[in-house]
Amino acid sequence: MGRGRAKAKQTKVARELKYSSPHTDFDSLQRELSGSEDAAERRNPVDQWADEEEWRRA
Repeated sequence: MGRGRAKAKQTKVARELKYSSPHTDFDSLQRELSGSEDAAERRNPVDQWADEEEWRRA
């Protein structure tokens, strides 16, 4: 009992997600999928060897 409004809202949201076509930035997607070294460094600037050398400092 009392779920009519909630179910109707869920149905509305599901229908919007199913039938909507969001804008896709294909240039950004291409840069991400190309795996260029620069893009990887910008996304994860942490030194990849930092954890491995941590035991030497202890």
